[in-house]
Amino acid sequence: MGRHQGRGRRGGHRQRWHDHPPSRGGSRPPTLVRPPAPGCVRGCTARGQARPRPRRHPQPGRARRSLSERRTARRLSARAREPQREDATDALVDGDVPYTRGTARAALAHRPFRVVWGGTFASNVGTWMQNVILAAFGYELTRSTTFVGVLFFAQLGPLLFLATLGGALADIVDRRRLLVAMQLAQLVLSFVLAGLAAADHPSRVALVACVLAIGVANALSAPALSAVLPTLVPRPDLAGAVSLQSVQMNASRVIGPAIGGVLYPAFGAAPVFAANALTYLFAVAAIWVTPFPRRARDASEEGRGRLLAGFRVVRHDPLVRRILTTMATMSLFSLAFVGLMPALAADNLGMRPRSLGYGLLYAGFGLGAALGAVSIGTLLAGRSKARIVRLGFVAFSVLLACFALVRSAALAYPVAILLGIAYFAVVTSLSTVLQENLADHLRGRVMALWIMAFGGTVPIGVLAAGAVATHTSITAVVLFGAAVALVLAWYADLVKAGGPGPA
Repeated sequence: MGRHQGRGRRGGHRQRWHDHPPSRGGSRPPTLVRPPAPGCVRGCTARGQARPRPRRHPQPGRARRSLSERRTARRLSARAREPQREDATDALVDGDVPYTRGTARAALAHRPFRVVWGGTFASNVGTWMQNVILAAFGYELTRSTTFVGVLFFAQLGPLLFLATLGGALADIVDRRRLLVAMQLAQLVLSFVLAGLAAADHPSRVALVACVLAIGVANALSAPALSAVLPTLVPRPDLAGAVSLQSVQMNASRVIGPAIGGVLYPAFGAAPVFAANALTYLFAVAAIWVTPFPRRARDASEEGRGRLLAGFRVVRHDPLVRRILTTMATMSLFSLAFVGLMPALAADNLGMRPRSLGYGLLYAGFGLGAALGAVSIGTLLAGRSKARIVRLGFVAFSVLLACFALVRSAALAYPVAILLGIAYFAVVTSLSTVLQENLADHLRGRVMALWIMAFGGTVPIGVLAAGAVATHTSITAVVLFGAAVALVLAWYADLVKAGGPGPA
């Protein structure tokens, strides 16, 4: 009779000295000696050392598998546990081709994200078509960089003052209803703007007021949209989702100005603004049919505490604080050329804002920005985002200086593309690190601060730069922004602030 059979026949555990040695100070065994685990092979491990081997109990009526069958089972089990690759079964992604977690392709495998992303992408194409043509229309109407700065401030300035309220609303009310209501409001206001632009002598005050109302609706909805999209994918695919968010914004900068550059010279500004109004319907439909995940509510924060929760995160988290400070400084001093692009093209390159060449210049910048954003979720998916930020700032500084000094359109187009790549490689990396370090119940309010830093400070910089350019030159303003970007390459050390280390 075997040892195991004998023990089972007796029905109890036979005590052995090496399992429970006698205590020297009493009846209690030493703490380093662990009692044997049930179902283990006794006497095969030293006391206090490795875990005992479990006993194998073959199931009754089940034949023992062959060696080849066991090897196949182990191989399939290891493949199932592999974390970084997954077989896609979605209609968009071929199920026979595995995709890598954290990439743009992995994010697109999730239908809710894909539907909302596609609908808002169509809406953003119309928005950027209107944004670019609005600046050109204002400059042709007044020939004043100051008025262009005022229009730009009316358009994006509400992000600075109302994004916090929009972030609190995104964490309190139903995000779907909030987004649909604000999209419909912008639809109506864009039709009003088209009517004003169709007049022979449009009122400047009415134009600014209408653009300001559109900016308010956008400021109240932008934090909700920024908070919703990352929740439509699992956390391992968050980097790909953030990358696609940036791609959406910048691909629309390519397609929108290209369409506007064709429509504006042929038909004027009014049809462009009316076409933008219709594109909001795509976003409304996509948001309405997509189920949003339920959010965890923080019952400890009520009233004003909800509004200030994002600021408390910034105060206590050095990584979030450094990311937002970096983005706000870049937007304030280095991105003034975005709003003053019509004046820069006219003064340095001899391009009229109504010309197709100007539309292509802006589209080239948007194309580069889209390439920079998509590279974070594809080519640079496994690279350290902290290193990309610092190297990207150096490249952005050099290319921005070249863009300010170039006087040939043939050189301006490739420089604009490269400038866009560096610009949004930095922005997308910062946004990815920020999103990966946020709790979902605070995401809306912290992302509202991101929107304030990213978009809300730009109109202030454009407004100030427009006034300075009137007394100096547009070239001097852009060169100053390049110098600030070089300083940010030193300051934006995310590893020192607690961010991800180098890959």
